[in-house]
Amino acid sequence: MDKNNVQQITFGGGCFWCVESCFNMLKGVESAISGYSGGHKDNPTYEEVCTGETGHAEVVQITYDSSIISYEQLMDVFFFLHDPTQLNRQGNDIGTQYRSVIYYRDEAEKIKAEEAIKTSQESGRWSGIYVTELSPFEKFWSAEQYHQGYYNENPTQPYCSAVVGPKIQKFKKHYGELGMLELN
Repeated sequence: MDKNNVQQITFGGGCFWCVESCFNMLKGVESAISGYSGGHKDNPTYEEVCTGETGHAEVVQITYDSSIISYEQLMDVFFFLHDPTQLNRQGNDIGTQYRSVIYYRDEAEKIKAEEAIKTSQESGRWSGIYVTELSPFEKFWSAEQYHQGYYNENPTQPYCSAVVGPKIQKFKKHYGELGMLELN
C-alpha cells in the first residue's frame, strides 16, 4: 500500500459485524476495524453502547489506498450494505447505535459525502427518504477484540447465519462481478 495514498473513513450502517466483514474483502482496503463513534463517553464498551445511552454508533473505520479504491466506491458499498432510509435501525437491530452515519474529517470530505448521498438517492436503490446523518469526526474507539473479524470466527452463530452470512453472499455476488474483491 502506497502510504502517500492512505486515507481513512468512518461510518455506521447497522451492526458492525456485517459492515466490517464486507469491507475487509475489498481491493485497496488495508483494514476495516469495528468500533464506536459519535457519543459522549470515553472508551465505551459494547454493553454500554447497546444501552443507547452513550450516544455512540456502531461504526467501522476503514483504512484504504485511494489509488486502488476511491471514496466514491467505498460510499457505493456503504449504501449497498445497509438501508439508509431506516431511522435508528437496520432490520431487527433497533436503537441509535445502529443509525446510518458518515463521519467526515474535513469540509471537502463532507461535500463528497453529501454528493454520495445524493448519488445513491438518485440511483433508486432504496425507496424513501435517506436519514443518513453527517457528523464531524471526533474520535474512534476500537471495539473489543472479540468483535474484530467476528463473522469469520463465528459463522454458525445464529445472528451470523441469519443476517450476516446472507448479506455477505449478496455483497460477494455483486462486487465480485465488478472485480472489486480480493481473491484469497
